[in-house]
Amino acid sequence: MTFALPRCTGRLVGAAAALAMLAVPALAQDAAPPTPDKGDTAYMMLCTVLVLLMTVPGLALFYGGLVRTKNMLSMCMQVFATMCLVMLLWVTYGYSMAFTNGGALNDFVGGFSKAFLAGVDSSTLAGTFSNGVYIPEYVFICFQMTFAAITPALILGAVAERMKFSAVMLFMALWVTFIYFPMAHMVWYWGGPDAFGNAAKAVAAAADGEAKIAAQAALDGVLADAGLLFKWGAFDFAGGTVVHINAGIAGLVACLVLGKRIGYGKEAMPPHSLVMCMIGAALLWVGWFGFNVGSNLEANGWIGVVMINTFVATAAAAISWMVVEWLAKGKPSLLGLVSGVIAGLVAITPACGFAGVFGSIILGLVAGIVCFVFCSAVKHAFGYDDSLDVFGIHGVGGIIGALATGLLINPDFGGSGIPDYLSKPGELTTAPYDMIFQVTAQAKAVGFTILFSGLGTLVLLLLVKLVVGLRPSEEKEREGLDITDHGERAYNY
Repeated sequence: MTFALPRCTGRLVGAAAALAMLAVPALAQDAAPPTPDKGDTAYMMLCTVLVLLMTVPGLALFYGGLVRTKNMLSMCMQVFATMCLVMLLWVTYGYSMAFTNGGALNDFVGGFSKAFLAGVDSSTLAGTFSNGVYIPEYVFICFQMTFAAITPALILGAVAERMKFSAVMLFMALWVTFIYFPMAHMVWYWGGPDAFGNAAKAVAAAADGEAKIAAQAALDGVLADAGLLFKWGAFDFAGGTVVHINAGIAGLVACLVLGKRIGYGKEAMPPHSLVMCMIGAALLWVGWFGFNVGSNLEANGWIGVVMINTFVATAAAAISWMVVEWLAKGKPSLLGLVSGVIAGLVAITPACGFAGVFGSIILGLVAGIVCFVFCSAVKHAFGYDDSLDVFGIHGVGGIIGALATGLLINPDFGGSGIPDYLSKPGELTTAPYDMIFQVTAQAKAVGFTILFSGLGTLVLLLLVKLVVGLRPSEEKEREGLDITDHGERAYNY
């Protein structure tokens, strides 16, 4: 049972306390590097395709079904085009910014040593969370690329039906560059279990004082070579901070900057196809197993824990949303049920590799209720037009999941406990659980993500507004973005 979450002893505070869902790719240091297991490689390729499925067709159909007919094609176009754009940026410089050492800025962002995938070929390897276990670096790059692609696409739901296509493309290029890539680095960049273990072994093997000092300095250097939130000790198994809080806060800021849709609160704006929405939500749930289970990076026994947690938390959130809506409005709705599904998937994402089964159920029940309240009462009270409830589901659900992770990892609550890569290098041991430290670390990570994403998104939106503008004219918005932006319709009767 192995999964990544180094927790160092004593002096390292957080440098080794985060299961950064993905270990930084580390080239094998031995003269004869390990051979990746074919099963792990095939497993990760399958998970990568499943995450792609989440974006297209999953997210495109889910969002597309929720907008009005005149904007259906535009919604699909924005999701699809965003995905393609980010994939190209990822291999050009995004991967390097996320998963290499950034020198003086290493706490916040990586460098450009692997820009244009320099130094990457069919023989280079990426470390997993088990000592001595690697996958091909290209596979790791592809898996991470799908995360980078879906995250900005989530934002589109908050500004649906009122952001012109040119603004979408420019904003997405800027947002992933200045927000997503740095966030991925800050949460998920670390040296990997072999770097930790080898440095610890060198300290133990040092024969004299000078050698020990040198070895200890080397270990300190390895531990310090990590992103800021990782060093704080924040846990994020599969993207609660990097993906969901990040996108949810960006969506909230974006919908406030753009303002409300024309006719919002005065005209009926029902989803044009709840059946399509349900199909999209179902595809998201299926693809989410690639998202969560694939974040283990290898096909060992621990993936069963991640899988069942993803099942039960999602089901619990769907039921709790449905029931509370039933009580509040007198009838259960399909839209409420599928919204609960997404809320549960979001909430369990950071905790799926750490929580126990019944802790996951409780998390899902809470997430369904709280996200319902935000998507109905809170949004209505404040009057903001978050078109498809990106903040209410992804932002709020991500915050709930990230904070809960600090509690649910507790073995007393059925959690996994915190693996320790240093005490017995090469062996899996569990470090003592410190609730105050861990909950504080999670809260710091959540607060930082909110501020970083919120302020950064605001600046970028104002820049885009200055350069190309954000919204179409009132006439074009009323006609619908399908025709005005793309000259075609989703449906021709």
